[in-house]
Amino acid sequence: MSTPPESREEAIARLNKSASDLEARTAPPLSHELAGQRAAGQAWKIIADLFGGVFVGLAIGFGVDHFAGTRPYGIIGGVLLGFAVSVWMAWRTAQRIMAEANASGETPKAVPFDDDEGV
Repeated sequence: MSTPPESREEAIARLNKSASDLEARTAPPLSHELAGQRAAGQAWKIIADLFGGVFVGLAIGFGVDHFAGTRPYGIIGGVLLGFAVSVWMAWRTAQRIMAEANASGETPKAVPFDDDEGV
């Protein structure tokens, strides 16, 4: 006797399960070194957000001063506005990184403290 033909939805579900099983088997495990490099890259992104906002605000303030003739006030306002925007961008980047970490479901392992100052 032959088996009854499966419905289209059952076939798609079976293929999706097979594909996810294959992806789980072939995905390389995340090593501590790779995780450290990724964390360092994310930290540099936040630092670039902080400095970039201040420098862009400085440039905009300088431009306002040059064209409006309000010598120190445009630069001061631009730097303050740039700093506020850069803090907001860094906060947004940190929130995105935390959301990605929470969505992955993996709890990061603690890295032992490396005390080179002692001996």
